[in-house]
Amino acid sequence: MGLAGEIFIEQVEEKKNLETNNASVFILFPSHSFHLFPPSVSQRNSILSVFFLIYGKGMFGNEARRVVAWMNGCEGDPKLPIGSIETRTLTVVPSPSKAMERLSVAIRELKCSPPPLTSGILRLQVPIEEQIEAIEWLHAQHDNLPRCFFSGRRSRANGNGSNLLMDIGNENGDTSFTNNLVGVAGVGSAVFFQQLRPFSYHDWRSIKRFLSSECPLIRAYGAIRFDATANISPEWKAFASFYFMVPQVEFDELEGSSMLAITIAWDNALSWTWDEAIHSLETTMQQIASVVVKLKKEASGESILSKTHVPNKTHWDLAVKKALQEINTSSSELVKVVLARSSRILTATNIDPIAWLASLQVEGEDAYQFCLQPPNGPAFVGNTPERLFHRKWLSISSEALAATRARGESRALDLQIKHDLLSSPKDHLEFTVVRENIQNKLESVCDRVVVEPKKTVRKLPRIQHLYAQLTGNLRREDDEFEILSSLHPTPAVCGLPKEAARLFISETEMFDRGMYAGPVGWFGGGESEFAVGIRSALVEMDSGALIYAGAGIVEGSNPSSEWDELELKTSQPCSLDLRASIQYDVCLLSDCGSAFDSACSAPSCFNRRFLGNQKLRIWKSFINRVSDLGKKYMIQYVWRFGFFLFIN
Repeated sequence: MGLAGEIFIEQVEEKKNLETNNASVFILFPSHSFHLFPPSVSQRNSILSVFFLIYGKGMFGNEARRVVAWMNGCEGDPKLPIGSIETRTLTVVPSPSKAMERLSVAIRELKCSPPPLTSGILRLQVPIEEQIEAIEWLHAQHDNLPRCFFSGRRSRANGNGSNLLMDIGNENGDTSFTNNLVGVAGVGSAVFFQQLRPFSYHDWRSIKRFLSSECPLIRAYGAIRFDATANISPEWKAFASFYFMVPQVEFDELEGSSMLAITIAWDNALSWTWDEAIHSLETTMQQIASVVVKLKKEASGESILSKTHVPNKTHWDLAVKKALQEINTSSSELVKVVLARSSRILTATNIDPIAWLASLQVEGEDAYQFCLQPPNGPAFVGNTPERLFHRKWLSISSEALAATRARGESRALDLQIKHDLLSSPKDHLEFTVVRENIQNKLESVCDRVVVEPKKTVRKLPRIQHLYAQLTGNLRREDDEFEILSSLHPTPAVCGLPKEAARLFISETEMFDRGMYAGPVGWFGGGESEFAVGIRSALVEMDSGALIYAGAGIVEGSNPSSEWDELELKTSQPCSLDLRASIQYDVCLLSDCGSAFDSACSAPSCFNRRFLGNQKLRIWKSFINRVSDLGKKYMIQYVWRFGFFLFIN
């Protein structure tokens, strides 16, 4: 299992042993994975060396194998094309283990005949006869980071949705393997894209540089902050202003089958060569599990120890009244503002974000499911019903979703609630503001926009909303960035006018939304799709999560009714299985085990569910003993409950 945490190199006495060039780095061991960063996030762009050496066996013995890094594609020149973008499909195999064997052979073959190009991206994919759920494959990979998951919205009852229809030809020329893509899971990063500054046209071009319509499954999965101008709070720091990744190892769930793929990306201009990319991929492959176990998805009623809201009910009422006062002021341009709440839940055991996400799948089939977890951060997971946009070639679609009611316990009551929703003046105003704003944004870059249906009710398992669908044709594909930047944030999650609402939110809310209510999805060559990151949570490393929900405030809103709407929206995740189905144990290396044993009078394998203070005392004592082993480096190890120093 990986030991979650961050390591910062403070001082290196023998620089010949570690030569980095401002890269995001992992040091991997059989039972540990440690993350290194340079001082600045923006400097994580490349890596020059592949070994982290410590005097003799050093701190971690002979088990220190390789420093693994990934290149930041945002540091390149988006005007310079990549040398090669290619997908190769290998022979169909019966199982994931056979696919792993086939890909391992392919990697060895690639090492013997490296490409002559200085940059490129190559995907090797192996179709699998058996259909395996992507989320179950990801769950089997335990703590391999970074990781991502995305499942397009579709109703299993009618099979509709925006899944990509693929004709997969193998190396023998057989193109009969045609399936719909249901879900994608990935670990490791062939190339990532991240900056502290707001997502820009330059960043979009940097991502598109690695993509091609000829290779539709080479995609960059990620998310963008709700408000890139706001200060980033500690819990969201790992995501920066945006974070996208092209997975190194990817599992695709298809209708009736599956597929395992690897992706290699390199660019000498970013100091990330073919050899380094291959070595990084090999290290990730060593961590991949081939055995996939059926994942329990039903809720189990795991108890929540505590739940704290920011804002609380009193401050929420004040904020809503302040918003209504602003809206009703004749000199104010504010028509609608969406206020949100952050609810911190604490549980007795660690929350497994992938198991939690699987439970969300059961609760909401007709929704997007997603998970994004950078190498040094928490997991952002969600089950959102709201599409921001879907583009395929020049065709684009979006939708308006606003106003909320619970589902009725009987058919008659459900129909009555639907009628009330359709006839409510307050809800009609809230919905119309959203629909007309999206229509205006689409009309600015589309030749023709169709709104159909103009207003109906969309029913989800627990709640129902007013809904409209909008479609159009872009004048050019480069308008995709314009659509993304203009649609986000929609009035459904921010308000109207956008800037006035954003300013009111920044002055009123007492927490950082982070990626909540921001765009979450993927860019592809000829196709892209983004959802709105609502109905979401940030799952932290130790027994806790932040659950987010919002409510639209317009003329006629009532503070208590809006609070009830927040409770309704968060009832889904709070009722699901929050238990971590895997015990996360920290197994100490043999060279350090005796020091730890004598320090805390415990076996050399202990459970992470120690209380914070107890764990802190044990680690402090342990580190005092380990420091006698004679290290050549001073390393600062950031753990959940404190800072620890390994000092010579």
